[in-house]
Amino acid sequence: MSATFWALLPPVIAIALALLTKEVYMSLMIGILSGALLFSSFNPLHAMETTFTIMGNKIGGNVNIMIFLVLLGILVALITKSGASRAYGEWATRTIKTRRGALLSTSFLGALIFVDDYFNCLTVGTVMRPVTDTHRVTRAKLAYVIDATAAPVCIIAPISSWAAAVSSSLPEGSHIDGFSLFLQTIPFNLYALLTLCFLLYLIISDFDFGPMKKYEERVLASGKIDSVEAEEIKIFGNGKVYDLILPIAVLIVSCIAAMLYTGGILESGNIVDSFANCDSSTSLVLGSFFTLIFTFLLYLPRKILTFQQFCESFIEGFRAMAPALMILTLAWTLSGICSEDYLNIGGYVKTLVEGGTGILAFMPAVFFLVALGLAFATGTSWGTFGILIPIAFAIFGDVETDMLVLTVAAALSGAVCGDHVSPISDTTILASAGGQCNHIDHVSTQMPYALMVAACCFVGYIVAGLTGNGWIGLGVGFIVLVAAAVLIFERFKPKKV
Repeated sequence: MSATFWALLPPVIAIALALLTKEVYMSLMIGILSGALLFSSFNPLHAMETTFTIMGNKIGGNVNIMIFLVLLGILVALITKSGASRAYGEWATRTIKTRRGALLSTSFLGALIFVDDYFNCLTVGTVMRPVTDTHRVTRAKLAYVIDATAAPVCIIAPISSWAAAVSSSLPEGSHIDGFSLFLQTIPFNLYALLTLCFLLYLIISDFDFGPMKKYEERVLASGKIDSVEAEEIKIFGNGKVYDLILPIAVLIVSCIAAMLYTGGILESGNIVDSFANCDSSTSLVLGSFFTLIFTFLLYLPRKILTFQQFCESFIEGFRAMAPALMILTLAWTLSGICSEDYLNIGGYVKTLVEGGTGILAFMPAVFFLVALGLAFATGTSWGTFGILIPIAFAIFGDVETDMLVLTVAAALSGAVCGDHVSPISDTTILASAGGQCNHIDHVSTQMPYALMVAACCFVGYIVAGLTGNGWIGLGVGFIVLVAAAVLIFERFKPKKV
C-alpha cells in the first residue's frame, strides 16, 4: 500500500468523519488505525504496534513544542490570575469602541507577532479574547482572524521559524542560497498576500457569508458566548495593563534572542545565517522559560500573586492545554502513518507530479494544487514543502530561474492554504485553542473563505506560468479576488427594509 492511491485513505477518513460527526478525537484515531491496518496488511496486532510506535516517536520528536505549549499555558494562567488580563480588557474596552476596531486590533497584533505561528495563535487569542467578547465577536470569527493572520504572516516574514524551514528544504548539494530563494518567493506567495487582503476586506466591510454568517446570526441571536468548556481561572491579583504587556514583550524578545542563539549567532555573528540555522522549537521553549522567570520576578515582589498561587498556575496551565496537546498528538500520529517510512503519500504525489513535466508553464498551478491537497491531507505545511521543493528542483534544475522561483512560491502558497483549511493541522488546532472555539466550528466556518481565496490564487498561478511573470499573476489574482468579493457582497448583503 506504500506510495499508492490507498495512502490517501487514512487522512480522507479522518477529515470526513471529523466534519460529519464533529468528534475530532475519535475521527483522528479511526484514521490512524485505518492507516496502520493498510500498512500492516490488515494484521490487527501489527497495526496496534505500528500505531503506538509512531505515536511515541512523534511525541519524542515534538516534545519541545509540547513543552512550549504547556509553558505558554502556565503563562496565560499567571496573567489571568494576576488580574492583568482583566485590566487590559477594561482598558481596551474604553479605547476600542467598535467591533471593527476589535477585529483590526486582533489582526494587527497577529501581524506583529511574526516569529512563529504557534506562538502567534495562542498569544493573540489570550490577549484579544476579552476585547472581542465585549464587542460580541463570536469565537469562530476570532479563531478565523487568528488563523488567517498567523501562517500567512509567518510565511512572508524573513525573520521567522517558517523562513528557516523553507531555507533548509532545498535538496542537498544545491548551489542556490535557500534564504535568498525564500526572499524572492515572498511577492509571489499569492495565498498569504490575498488572504491578508481578504481578511481586511471582511473586517472593514463588517461582512460575512456562508457558514460563518449563519453561525454568527445563531450565536448573536442567542446572546451567549460560544466558548468551548474551559475551567474558569480565579483572579486573585490586582495587576495592571503593563503586567500583561511586559511578559508578552519579554516573550517576543526572548524567543527571537533564543532563535539567534540556537542558530549560532555567538559563533558566526551573522543574523541571517543564525535565523536560517536556528532550532525554532528549542528557541520557543527557552524564550517561554525565561519569560516565566521574568514573570515570577515581576509579580511576587509586588505581591500581585503569592508563591502558592504562582505554583498553582502550573497545574492550571497544563490542564488548559490538554485538549490541544491531545489533538496535536493524534494529528502528528496520522501524519506519521502517511510519512515516507509507512504509507508514503509523498512518494505517490512525487510520481504524479514528475509524470507531468512536459507542461512546464502550468507547473506553478499544478504545484499549488498538489501542495494544497497534500497539506490538507497530512496537516503539515512544513512537511509538504519539504517534499515538493526538491521535486521543483528536479524539474527545473539547480538554476535560479523565474519559473523555479514561481513554482517554489506556489508550493509554499498551497502548503499554507492546505494547512489553513485542514482540521488536523497544528495551526488550525492552535487557532481554535487560542480563540477557545469549538474546533470543528472553526474549520467549517473558515473553509469557504479560504477556498475562495485559493480559487483566485489558482487563476493567478495559471496566468503567472503562461506569461512567465509572477507580478502579472499577482495582479490577476488580486483582480479576481476583488471581483469575487464584490459579487458575493452584492449577493449576500443585508436587504434594506
